[in-house]
Amino acid sequence: MCSPADDAVFLTRDTVDALPVGGLERRLAEGRPLRVKLGLDPTAPDIHLGHTVVLRKLREFQERGHVIVLIVGDYTARVGDPSGRSSTRPRLSGAEIDANARTYVAQAGKVLDVQAIELRHNSQWLDMAMEDLFRLAATTTVAQLLEREDFARRYAEREPISVLELLYPLMQAYDSVAVRSDVELGGTDQTFNLLLGREVQRAYGQPQQCVVTMPILTGTDGVRKMSKSLDNHIGVTEAPEEAYGRTLSLPDAAMAGWYELLLGRPLGGEVRPRDAKHALARALVEMLHGAVAAREAAAHFDRVVVQGRAPQEIEELTFAGGPGTVHLPALIAEAFGGSRGEARRLLAQGGVRLDGQSLGSADQDVAPERLDGAVLQAGRRRFRRLRRA
Repeated sequence: MCSPADDAVFLTRDTVDALPVGGLERRLAEGRPLRVKLGLDPTAPDIHLGHTVVLRKLREFQERGHVIVLIVGDYTARVGDPSGRSSTRPRLSGAEIDANARTYVAQAGKVLDVQAIELRHNSQWLDMAMEDLFRLAATTTVAQLLEREDFARRYAEREPISVLELLYPLMQAYDSVAVRSDVELGGTDQTFNLLLGREVQRAYGQPQQCVVTMPILTGTDGVRKMSKSLDNHIGVTEAPEEAYGRTLSLPDAAMAGWYELLLGRPLGGEVRPRDAKHALARALVEMLHGAVAAREAAAHFDRVVVQGRAPQEIEELTFAGGPGTVHLPALIAEAFGGSRGEARRLLAQGGVRLDGQSLGSADQDVAPERLDGAVLQAGRRRFRRLRRA
């Protein structure tokens, strides 16, 4: 059995900060299962690989017998986390948030043992009486909140900051009070919020949580934080062949960070970049979908991208083939997602093929007879076989 000191060294070996210094070791020395908290706001339907960096750390705590408290932020999502934002975030509807929240636990199960977690929704306590909100608001000053880098920058640039946004860090901090958190995990962009949780716990007479922050995973562009809004993400439920192909688009310089943060091992210097990237893609797809899916995704990439052939199995799309022509940008958007404008740009760039024949900007409207039974290809890896209704 490891000593508290050894356990603390292991659990913090790949973190950015563990605050206060020595705090985690002291908590581990109490000899009881710690309550380790992570909050996820369901502002999008998908969890991506960037989220799994923190989930993998949670799994390490879970494997050592600690209690994982996963908070679905169905109330905080109504505000929207302003961390890193240069402007006020558009608010989602309650229906959108609830629909997203229903998918999160299953997706977290790609990494965590969800049967052994304590699942909470912060609507259970944040739908509070006004008197309780007054008490929470009294724990923190506006000056403290404006110390946050993003708030300070927006305030200096005279960009609007809503009172609702100022409440967000307090709401996240109160989550720690509600679940009596011993440890809270998050990315480095969450450091202010996590430390505020300690102060709010103290104001409510609770022991203060330890804060553990993880590095931020860069997206497939190798530069910016992974984000669905930047289209540089890989979702944990993304099709295996799509996840495989998107991983191979990662710049060589970003591979070492992905190996460390997603696989927990260093990138071997003796391996050629091409081979290392394929090994990374196989490992990630296996982690998310299993070994069989990883092998099939590798074979799919070789057939479609390397050999330039169509996949063996192609999903069918039924389209309405009434009189007249079919507007191709609308059909592309329906088949592969995205907007009609994005589809038009793809056509203009020569990125759309029909039965292997390249299409262009002139091919906006196509006879349904030409589409029926044909294979529509967008980019190098996306295919649909078209069937007329």
